[in-house]
Amino acid sequence: MFSKVLVANRGEIALRIVRGLRDLDIRSVAVYSDVDRLSQHVRYADEAHYIGPADARQSYLNVERIIEVAKRCGADAVHPGYGFLAENAEFAEACERAGLVFIGPSPESIRRLGDKIEARRIAEQAGVPVLPGSGELTSVEEALACAERIGYPVMIKAAAGGGGRGIRLIESPEQLPGAAARAMQEAAAAFGNPAIYVEKNLKKVRHIEVQVIGDRYGNIVPLGERECSIQRRHQKIIEECPSVAVSPQLRRTLSRAAVRIARAANYHNVGTVEFLLDQDGNHYFLEMNTRLQVEHPVTEMVTGTDLVKDQILVAAGEELPYEEADLLTRGWAIECRIVAEDPFNNFLPSVGRVVFAREPAGPGIRVESALYDGIEVTPYYDSLLAKVTAWGRNREGARQRMKRALAEFRVVGVATNIPYLQQILDLPDFIAGDIDTGFLDRNQVLAEEHYEEQRRAAEIAALLLVTGGERDTGEQPLNGQAAPTNGYRSQIGAWRRQQGGSTFAGGAMGRWPRSF
Repeated sequence: MFSKVLVANRGEIALRIVRGLRDLDIRSVAVYSDVDRLSQHVRYADEAHYIGPADARQSYLNVERIIEVAKRCGADAVHPGYGFLAENAEFAEACERAGLVFIGPSPESIRRLGDKIEARRIAEQAGVPVLPGSGELTSVEEALACAERIGYPVMIKAAAGGGGRGIRLIESPEQLPGAAARAMQEAAAAFGNPAIYVEKNLKKVRHIEVQVIGDRYGNIVPLGERECSIQRRHQKIIEECPSVAVSPQLRRTLSRAAVRIARAANYHNVGTVEFLLDQDGNHYFLEMNTRLQVEHPVTEMVTGTDLVKDQILVAAGEELPYEEADLLTRGWAIECRIVAEDPFNNFLPSVGRVVFAREPAGPGIRVESALYDGIEVTPYYDSLLAKVTAWGRNREGARQRMKRALAEFRVVGVATNIPYLQQILDLPDFIAGDIDTGFLDRNQVLAEEHYEEQRRAAEIAALLLVTGGERDTGEQPLNGQAAPTNGYRSQIGAWRRQQGGSTFAGGAMGRWPRSF
């Protein structure tokens, strides 16, 4: 077993991994950039090391610097979390060369499954259906010819893509040249590879994914499916486990397909096989993510597993302690992603200082968060602030608990998408489970009067905070740098000037917020 593990990430996922290491009595090492020196994962870890400026390319994406810190502090292994270097085969290889265990799949598996066209070939060879599509394309002319053969509408995707980047929906031949050119430019900038491919686009499909984990002894266990159809601009914002659309028979079919793909790729550690499910119940392989997923808590709450702990044990060379037959699923779980975006201003990112945050609690509620009073939300990284997961005996029980949790959540100082999530949960089609990947395109109306309630509540909360005067965080400086004060008086004034009175607090507060 490892004695010390470096966590090559930040935010809520870094804190989640630190806690998993503590459960295993393994020392944790955090890394941080200039703007993260007071972050929660830095405070919770057993030790923390500075790795560079705020720009991720000079810090969290700086392979040489991270490897250097890991070796200097005596770490045995590196956990990449998700994002940044999690699906970077070169980073996994660099860890191996440095004598460090990469807590994830092998570099070969990452490379093969990260190539979306190669992943399609693996699925086809494993006998799993795939959507009609092309091979790798490097020109607009090739894309046009393929789209004509497949038939419109089609999707253009980055061959080395992920996270919804480099994707374009094409309804007609006239749209394709410009969209293909933009997709290639975006793919080159994001992944260093301009290649694209064309895939048939199906109407009204669900995005269903199957969680798997494998060890080095040939055991691969599926842990059920997740419903991930509630997406905005190809980015998931609400996930649940299980799915109302998946019957026991279909669950077995999808689980067997996911295991065959993982086995064909010689896969070990955690991974997620993603499918599209049409209205007739036909399923098609979409891709495989070779990392821990953002939405892993819903699977953990329903299956009773600890995926972070399990992936650490598997990476340490241990055999999985359970088989598929050992897993007893219970109840329903829904996760909402809380992001620093203003849904009433075209979802523009919201940056600034969070002067006050209160997270929900109570029966069936789990929060993954790196929030604290005074945290600076910067433009340098992903806008995810927290994840809220609600468990219930059934879907409606989980939905009601999620509504309570979102109503309790308070974030003052930056805009969040909480009001948007609240409205989605109350939509009749969502309540009925009648959802698909185009759901949010058909339900874009946001109630401005609800927004006004949020804005007024934020101002009340901020003013109440101000009455306490200037307050110091009491944090100890890191690396000789002084810790800043919250300075609520000046911060509230600056916040209101910057936002023009438009920033709101998350949560529904239509009356005097006595909790403040």
